[in-house]
Amino acid sequence: MPEKRAEGGKIDLEPIELEPGYTTFEMPGRCAKCLVEEEYGICMRQMLKGDDERPLKERFEVVRAFLTSPDLAQVRDESEKYLSDGKRVKILVHLEEGQPKYEIKVEEKE
Repeated sequence: MPEKRAEGGKIDLEPIELEPGYTTFEMPGRCAKCLVEEEYGICMRQMLKGDDERPLKERFEVVRAFLTSPDLAQVRDESEKYLSDGKRVKILVHLEEGQPKYEIKVEEKE
């Protein structure tokens, strides 16, 4: 898991990157909520296997906080709007002072 050292030696995880996709007849997509739920399951399984490293616990906390955040519905709706316009969407999620923060990046599809 990517991490970097902040001032004072504290480890900061890189933001979690989610890339939702729009469902078409040719290809099934995945909404932001589905991707967060999948990431939650991945973290949970790793922790149940005995991986108790700090970066994993911090990643789990970011995912858990975002999954329970009222902002998640807004992020999903906004990202789906861009996807329906044919745009490529990336959602970056991190914790800031214990609260989930996100950034939506929108690009033209190539």
